[in-house]
This record gives sequence, C-alpha cells and structure tokens, in this order.
Amino acid sequence: MMEHPACSVRAALADLRERAPTRCHEYAGTMARTEIAGHFAERHAGTPATGRAGAEDVALYSGVEGAALPVLLGLYGDGARVRGWLPGLPRRVRPDDARRRLAGGPDPVWTGAAPCRQEVWAGPVDLSRLPVLTATPRDAGPYVTMGLIHARDPEGGPEGGEDALSVHRMLVTGRDRLTVWMLPGRRLRALYDAATARGNRLPVTVGIGAPPAAVVASALGTAFLPAGTGKLKAAGALAGRPIALAPALTQPAVALAASEIVLEGYFDGTVADEAVPGRDRPSGVSLPEFLGYDGRTKPDVPVMTVTAVTTRRDALYQAVIGPGREQSVVLGIAGALSVGLSLAAEEPALAALVCDLHFPAAGGGMLLLAVGIAKTGPEDDGRLEPLARHVFARHPFVKLIVFADEEIDIANEEDLLWAVVTRSNLRTDCASFADAPNMPMDPSQGAAWLEARGAGDGRAGRSFIDATTPFRLKAETVRSFPWPPSSRWKD
Repeated sequence: MMEHPACSVRAALADLRERAPTRCHEYAGTMARTEIAGHFAERHAGTPATGRAGAEDVALYSGVEGAALPVLLGLYGDGARVRGWLPGLPRRVRPDDARRRLAGGPDPVWTGAAPCRQEVWAGPVDLSRLPVLTATPRDAGPYVTMGLIHARDPEGGPEGGEDALSVHRMLVTGRDRLTVWMLPGRRLRALYDAATARGNRLPVTVGIGAPPAAVVASALGTAFLPAGTGKLKAAGALAGRPIALAPALTQPAVALAASEIVLEGYFDGTVADEAVPGRDRPSGVSLPEFLGYDGRTKPDVPVMTVTAVTTRRDALYQAVIGPGREQSVVLGIAGALSVGLSLAAEEPALAALVCDLHFPAAGGGMLLLAVGIAKTGPEDDGRLEPLARHVFARHPFVKLIVFADEEIDIANEEDLLWAVVTRSNLRTDCASFADAPNMPMDPSQGAAWLEARGAGDGRAGRSFIDATTPFRLKAETVRSFPWPPSSRWKD
C-alpha cells in the first residue's frame, strides 16, 4: 500500500519531487559530516539561520564521508508544503475548529510488518555508522537533531498512561550513548524522574525520519490537548489516518513504525555533562539553536544507552541544521494549534474573536505570534488586552503578539507589517507587561542586555501591538482593491 506524505518522510519527499522537482537538490560528492550543515546554510537555509527570505529547498547528501546512509535536510523548510501534507490541518486556525479536529483523530494502530524493522543492525551498537552531523566547529560534538523520542510509564497500566512524544537535542558521546537534554516540566522529564525515583529504567525509542504528522504533533502543548487525546491521536487527526506503531525488539517500548531509523534504548538515571569525552570545547557551545544563535551546553544531562538500531531499506537520515526554517515551521504550526486549543478550552468568549493564528519564522516559530481578529461590535476593541494576557500566561515563550483585522493575511509577513504601519500607532497601540519570565535563548532577554537597556528590574516583559481598526472606523480601512480577489478573473 502506498504511504501518505503525512505518515512517511520518504512519501513526503517523493511527493515534493513529483510536484516541485526544482525544489529538490542531490549532492553526491564526498562531504565530511562537519561540512554538510554549512553547505546547506550557504545554499538553501532561510531566516533565522541566514538573511535569506522565503522557503527552504530540500537537499539530499548521498556522499557522506564514512557513512552509508544519505542525509536529508530542509524537508520542513516550507510551511505551505508541510501544510499540504497534513489533510487534517485547517487552512485557518480557529480555536473551536482546532479543538474539534484534534479531538476527533483516530487512535494509533499496531502493525506486525513495520517498515522501520526491515533491517536490524547486527553486532554491538555503533552510532558512528549514522551520519550524525556537527553543524559548526564550535559545537560540542555530533548531535542527533531530528530524533523523536517516544516513552510511556511502564507502570501506568495496560496503555502505559500518557505518552511522551518529543524532539530533543541528543549529543553522541560514545558508541552506544547519547546525552538527551530535557526541559523541566515536560512529559519526558516527568516520566524520567518518576522512573529513576523508583530505581527503574525508562525504556524509549527514538525515531529519526519519523512521520511528519507525528513530528508536528510532538510540538503541541500536552496540557492543551482535548481530554482523551494524546499526541499520537492528534498526529492521526493531522494525518487524516492512524499512526502505525510497532513493539521495539530489545526494550518494552513502542516505535513509530514508518520511521526511517529507530534507536531503542533506556535511561537509568546516569547523567553526564553535555560534552564528548576527550574533546576540548572551552566555548561551552552546544549547537546552533532555533533562534539563530549558538546554544549553551548543560551539566548533568540524562544519558540514553542504545540497545539496538533498526532501519528501513535504503533509509534516509533526516536532520536539521538548528536555526533553519524547519524548526520554525514545525514549532509554528503546532504553536498556533496549541494557542487555539487553550483559548477554546479556557476562554471561549475571547476565542470567538480569533479567526486565525500564525507564528512567523522570524520568531523561530515561538516568540512572535500574529492573531487574526474578527470584531462584531465596539466592545471587542477592549478585549484584545485580556486576550494577550491569556496567551502570555499560558504560552510563556510568546514575546510579541500582533493583532490584525480578519482581511489581513497574517501568514504573509509583508501584509502583516502593512497592517502594523497603517493601522497602529505604537504610542497608543502597543502595550507591555513586565510580569513574565525571561527566555535565555533570546539574547534580548538576557541580564546584560536588559541592564544595557536600563531595565532595572531585570525583566524583559511581553508586548502586544493592536493593528486592528477601531470598530466604528472600519469603513476607513477598506482596501482600494478587494482582497481576496473576486472569482471573475479566475482562469
């Protein structure tokens, strides 16, 4: 049976090759693993990795030095094509519609003929066989950047309780070892802490080249999912079909069956500094992060021991270079859905104002949020501040919100800026709040930056811009030419 692009990286790549062959590039020449990310950044990567505007092309590197598998970069670098692969994703993110769609997704299904087990590595695990990239000379070492971890509580009952499904930066520190940075408060960290507190191992799988629908669903806020909807069910909703699962071979764990590569393993409470033993990296850099700047290494990071590697035939090793457009697209699609879900569940009256949500790539898919507003009366003019406060409180990474009228295409950054310039005066239409945590990965929220700017309280704060027309003045901001255009000019 032919695979759907929502459920298979290779099907998504095949779809792109058929629909837009000029957007796919293959590089067969021999290239070191330390050169590929820079090559891709120079030729294809967009904002925030470079100053290049627009969507990213896809590149396949088949001549990786010392590795048999090709490296795939750029697959998620175009929001339009990713949305095209997800039939369950609404064209506009309206809160009630987002909640209804995700709640109605199919449960995952088990398969006995898992593509991810077509080949099983023999002998001791040796992760150096994978073409794991080192993005810059400053990096701590080679990082797995598109590894989707799946875990469930082994003591959580027949269904294992609420699953963890998330992408993490994973530094290869040995033949069968990776350090895995986990953000506190996230589901994987909670499962890890619970298992190690009991003196148990936490078995996991890592899908590299996992189904695109699962990758997007993994970035959803777990706290906002409708009751009874886990991330795998949400992935099924986005895909319009169930996500296939298979049991791991060496661990009591679950693998996403269509993944290109699966690492099986466990956490046992062992921790290590985020560094490769014997390599001197005094800079403290981890790897390029999603906002376009170098990240910092962490101490005492959980260590995963890998017990098996399985792959599809002719497997693709998928990666991202860090701050390319790919992470911004994935985080942005999931982030818009998460904001919609939280509004629908917690603030239905405010949710009714919202006709669309979009995270532009300029904010890494997390810091900058554009919100389409459909006002129905003059009282709606005063409801944007409580709407902004809800978003800032429930989605702490959001730094700046731009509210725009419903006829503005908020996914078009030029149209959004046009609204800001012609429908707002920042003297009266911009508000800031100081009661928000700082985000260390954003340089402008660092202590030294705030001190240089004279912020004595050390808080970066959050802001919103009201680029909507006051309700009683709607007639003053009618475009000279109707948009969207009328159908009479269609071919």
